[in-house]
Amino acid sequence: MFETQDLETALRDGEEFLLWPAGAPGAEGRESTDMPSISVHLPEAAKAMGTSIIINPGGGYRTLASDHEGLQVARWLNRQGIAAFVLKYRIGPKYTTETSLLDGLRAVRLVRANAGKLGISPTRLGMLGFSAGGHLVTAVGTRYDAGLASSADPVERVSSRPDFLVPVYAVTSGAKRGRKADE
Repeated sequence: MFETQDLETALRDGEEFLLWPAGAPGAEGRESTDMPSISVHLPEAAKAMGTSIIINPGGGYRTLASDHEGLQVARWLNRQGIAAFVLKYRIGPKYTTETSLLDGLRAVRLVRANAGKLGISPTRLGMLGFSAGGHLVTAVGTRYDAGLASSADPVERVSSRPDFLVPVYAVTSGAKRGRKADE
């Protein structure tokens, strides 16, 4: 759930929510780049169809192209009646692609756990990504789990499996598991 943040503010276009309000696992600081988040972009109620997409901007795991491969895509999806969530995942050189994967999996869990509150279907949740963000899409789509039933965190009990994937000019080689993005 959006534990420490007011869900009503999610209705404001672009409101950002931390994936882990108490601090992300493996975070190496408290700067913005150490705190993965999603921004919420909901369609007009009259157009909403219940489908939602988490958008992973590209940027070579060194930067995030969050405007043209994030916000602009979210706005286009909203015009089609699709709820969008732009993911700000951790990137190199400070973090590895494995850390980005944790952020992607958590984003799916967080959106799905809050589907009812957001007016979206928990079974129509996909992930779209460009370039390195497309690589992250394929990683999430192949390394998901059903959730950890024994977790104290209710979000961690939810499945991280996306219902559909949209990798756009995805990087499918070169990003080695567990290595820093610039190695």
